This record gives sequence, structure tokens and C-alpha cells, in this order.
Amino acid sequence: MQTRRQLLIQAIAPAFAFAADSPWLEMERILRRVQAPKFPAKDFAVTAYGAVADGKTDCTEAFRKAVRACNAAGGGRVVATGGVFLTGPIHLLSNVNLCVDKGATIRFQRETKYYLPIVLTRWEGVECMNYSPLIYALDQENIGVTGEGTLDGNADCSNWWPWKGRTQCGWKKGEPNQAAARDRLVEMGETDVPVAKRTFGEGAYLRPQFIEPYRCRNVVIQDVTIVNSPMWELHPVLCRNVLIDGVKIDTHGPNNDGCDPESCNDVVIQNCMFNTGDDCIAIKSGRNREGRRIGIPTENVVIRNCLMKDGHGAVTLGSELSGGIRNVYVENCRMESPHQERILRIKTNSVRGGFAQKIYMRDMKATELAEAAVSIDFTYEEGDSGKFDPVVKDILVSRISCTKAKYAIYMKGYARKPISGVVIEDCTFDGVKNPNVLEHVDGLVVRNVTVNGEKL
Repeated sequence: MQTRRQLLIQAIAPAFAFAADSPWLEMERILRRVQAPKFPAKDFAVTAYGAVADGKTDCTEAFRKAVRACNAAGGGRVVATGGVFLTGPIHLLSNVNLCVDKGATIRFQRETKYYLPIVLTRWEGVECMNYSPLIYALDQENIGVTGEGTLDGNADCSNWWPWKGRTQCGWKKGEPNQAAARDRLVEMGETDVPVAKRTFGEGAYLRPQFIEPYRCRNVVIQDVTIVNSPMWELHPVLCRNVLIDGVKIDTHGPNNDGCDPESCNDVVIQNCMFNTGDDCIAIKSGRNREGRRIGIPTENVVIRNCLMKDGHGAVTLGSELSGGIRNVYVENCRMESPHQERILRIKTNSVRGGFAQKIYMRDMKATELAEAAVSIDFTYEEGDSGKFDPVVKDILVSRISCTKAKYAIYMKGYARKPISGVVIEDCTFDGVKNPNVLEHVDGLVVRNVTVNGEKL
């Protein structure tokens, strides 16, 4: 076992050297690349296609017709203005921007029949055929969800959320839940069952995601407010050039992650507010064998200027990271809830495998944290029970602070595969209850870090 002194190598002998500000130059290049798509200046009001904003009339067909008309005309905006539009899922097509004007609400139907037929999706890191996400696009280009209105998933402890199987949110013993289908899906991923044969939907109780562009290019989600999501809110999968800007998320159901980019390239998440029932932002790339089969990492991600009002982790990598994650830049975010657990969390194990490398974070402020400011954990869920050692290295954390926490730093690697190349500098951690946990960490560099007023 390494001693505390060996683990806390000081700056005079760094194991992983960063030139001043050099990693952040790449962030600027990503910001220049990721731009919102341009849409033709043509509007298609859903009311012109039969929609009625009374909160009662089913507007599913009206949205379908408006999207198709907009696409056929070369693109533009499908606009919902004033009142409440009740609808089933909305499937976007290329060059279509779904615009929810200020004062308008798109509310989604509760009956599961509206979310059929099943579509290609990825559920907790495994591809399958399941209920349609509430807003969905497959193999499209130049799509948007914008406006200052509200998207209401209509989920609560009487609808969608009980399927998680938690008694504190509407589920009662003996009632159906997602557990059996979730286990079956994971097993299908492990045994390479063809995706077309991984059919779920009715009777499986796997909740749909809210907004899921799948294999899309040039995506913008901007300014909307999202409430009452069945499950994950924003879930771009296998997408390129994704801008999420000014979105406000306020939903506290089970697994209500705010934004989960998965196997995506060039993603910017900025100026957003997350008030969520799970991780605010969770970066992913597929689960276990499935993630390795697809083999597409999430890379080139910028997260900045966000408010994490509530949620578990502010920025989490994993646990479904079997395809790998690299080149992540996080800066200038605030956390404001004592319920939040961590500022930066990387969670994995030897079943997941994969890698997380070149992760850069700076200028983050938290009030109270229920767990650790910085957490890297190879013992998550299944723990060390697989054959695929994770690789976590080249992490730079600068100028982060908290006023209260259980731990400042919590890192558990494997003796045969330690966490390596982590630099933590210019940080202040106050109100910390317990000593740092450092197991199987190679070359940790701690520079100008204080815990409870004392320098490490």
C-alpha cells in the first residue's frame, strides 16, 4: 500500500506535466466548430395543421403533418404559440426546428399506446427497440428544439416514474416494474443478440427518454424549459455537432439525468440550469460488451457557465463508458444544493472497462456536497468482477471549491491498473469531515490545495 507521502507527490516532481493553459486551447477550437444549424426563415404553425392549444385535444397528427410539411418545403420552424398542446411523440426530420414560443407548453400524452411503434433507442447504454422518446430523430441533419416555452413530459408518481420500482414514488409491492426487462436487455447486450430482436415496449416497463436525437448531425436545443421527464432528459446518441444552450431543466423523478451525451463528438453544453433527480450531466459511451461492440467514444465536449441547482453529480463520466470518453472541458459552473454529491465523478469498474482521459475542469464552486468534491471510483456497482480494466488518466482540476463535504478527494483504482496522471491545483475544500481516500493512485500531483484551512 502506498504511503500518503508517496501518493501526494508535490509539484516539484509532477508525474504528468501540463503546459500553462495548453489544454484549454483545444476547448476554444471546439467552441468555434460547434455552431447551431441555420434554418430557412419559414414558419409552419401547428394550429394550421389542426392543433388546438386547449390541453385536451390530441395534437399528435397535427405535429406530424407540420414537421413533414416543413421538411418537404426545405426546412424552417414548426411553431407552437400560446396555450397547451397535448401530443404524443414528435419525430423531427432534417432542417426542422421545433419552436415552443414563450407562454406555450407542449405536454405529452400519458397513454403508452402513443409511444408505439417501437423505435431504435439506447437504454442505459444498450441498444434496443423500445417506446419512442418524447422528441426523437433518427439519421437526420440540421434539427432543433428551441424557444422560451415549456416541454412537459407529464410524468409523476402516478405515471412513468413508478416503473422504476421505488416505493417512495408511487410503486407498490407486487406491481410491475422495469427490473426484469432491464436485466434481460443487459444480457442481450452481453450475448450479441441482434438489435432488431431486442424488442421491448408494452409490458416491459422501460421508460422513454425525453429528447433523443440518434445518429444525427448538427443539433441545437436552446432556451426551452423541460419539466416532468419520464427518464433522462437530453440524450443525444451517436451525434456530431450538438449545441445545448440556455436550457432549463426542472424534474426530480428517478433517473432524471439532465443531459447525457453518449458516443457523441463535438458537444457544447452552456448557460443551462439543472434541477434534477439524478446527475446533472452524465457523459456516456455504452455499457459493457455493447459499448465495446459499437466502439464509439464521446469526445470533444465543452461544459461551461451552468448552474447545477440540484442533482447528484454536477459532471459525471460513466458509469456506461465502455466506448471511452476523452477531451472534456468543464469551466465556470456553480452548485447550490446540499443534496448534490460530487463536483467531478468518474465511475466505472472492470466489467465496464473503457477509458476516461484528458479531462479538464476549472473554476467550479459548490456549497455543500454530500460526498466528495473529486471522485474517481473503480468499485462502482459490479466492482472488480470483470476482465476489462478501466483506464483513467490525465485529469486536471483547477480552482474548484466547496464549503462542506464528506471527502475532498476520493480515488479508488486497482493495484494492477492504478489511476494515473491526476493534477489537482489551486483548490479550497472547507468543512470536510473525513481524510482523503487514495487507493492505487499513481503520481497524484497536489499543488496549492487546502483542506479545512490546511495545505495538503
